[in-house]
Amino acid sequence: MAHLARRLQQFPGYPLASIPRRKRELIKAGVDVIDVGAGDPVEPPPAEITAALLEALRDPAMSKYGFQHGLPAFREAVARYHRRRFGTAFDPVTEVLPLIGSKEGLAHFALATTNPGDVVIVPEPGYQCYIGGAIASGAEARIAPLKAEADFLVELGELPREVLRRTSLVYLNYPNNPTAAIAPREYLERTVAVCREYGITLAFDNAYAEITFDGYRAPSIFEIEGAREVAVEFHSASKSFTMTGWRLGWAVGSRELIAALETVKSYHDTGPFLAVQAAGVTALDHSEAFAREVVARFAARRDAAVRAMVAAGFEVRAPRATLYLWVPLPEGLASAEFARVALEEEGVVVMPGSAFGASGEGFFRIALTVGEARLAEAAERMGRVLARA
Repeated sequence: MAHLARRLQQFPGYPLASIPRRKRELIKAGVDVIDVGAGDPVEPPPAEITAALLEALRDPAMSKYGFQHGLPAFREAVARYHRRRFGTAFDPVTEVLPLIGSKEGLAHFALATTNPGDVVIVPEPGYQCYIGGAIASGAEARIAPLKAEADFLVELGELPREVLRRTSLVYLNYPNNPTAAIAPREYLERTVAVCREYGITLAFDNAYAEITFDGYRAPSIFEIEGAREVAVEFHSASKSFTMTGWRLGWAVGSRELIAALETVKSYHDTGPFLAVQAAGVTALDHSEAFAREVVARFAARRDAAVRAMVAAGFEVRAPRATLYLWVPLPEGLASAEFARVALEEEGVVVMPGSAFGASGEGFFRIALTVGEARLAEAAERMGRVLARA
């Protein structure tokens, strides 16, 4: 019998593991399935980004290993983007690191910053790679429940001092997936202060920085004084430029922390495909125009989906960021059962809150990844599930 690592038993079930198979089965059976589960927009990237990829593919040098240094032009584009967007300056050689999507960087970061037995604070509900990184590094994952009454914020200062003294890493994600919560500046200030006081490293997942509405502007953690001493910020091209399958992201931070992550990654991968990094230069250098189009599309979908969901009997507010709606369910209606019935009886894929951890129970997530008419149809179908519950 094969020998398997005991840590495998610690990994929670991944929320998207079984859905694609069941979706294919239903489609094959003739069911009209509306998938608002995964945050994977149906639209392709802007034509200019695709054209940049095609041009790069004609260069034989782009088919070589990129290793961790990657494409210098991409690192420089990242530095330009951060200066324009946030007013923050990073050395493109020592303070920028290309990633194969932000997911792998976030997970690998725990290997670079924690020791077995350390505490890693993991927000829940949250992106599964946070707890995955903690478990893989041998750390103790300390779950920090995100509660509606606390605006889905992780208040480090409210944790016991003995826990904070053992903590080496905290994951935070604002604008937040799945709750769509945003973090006020004063919250970020007191969070950075706690991290500095206890020597905690902060992994700040800012993948949704560009997807904001109603005049809200998501900040960088590095706009907060003292953050450079403790933080690394992670970004992704996936949602801002609809490049989900291209797997391109980046991390920025101090020379020391970026070097630590680069060391770990050098033993796990050889960096993003160079041609994709070349396309990323185009994406970042025209980020304002591209993001404006993406945000307008998501804003229209958000408004349509909120109207339709309210009409269908749900209580939901319009979020100020991300491409998600975090929808509460009536007390006593389990999110997994709601999602199962929605898929099996109405052909709608949603993510149950419990798939993001036990603290997500009582909610489900909708991704604004299809057009307004399909979102309205999905809401009507889910309303029928709610009425029958």
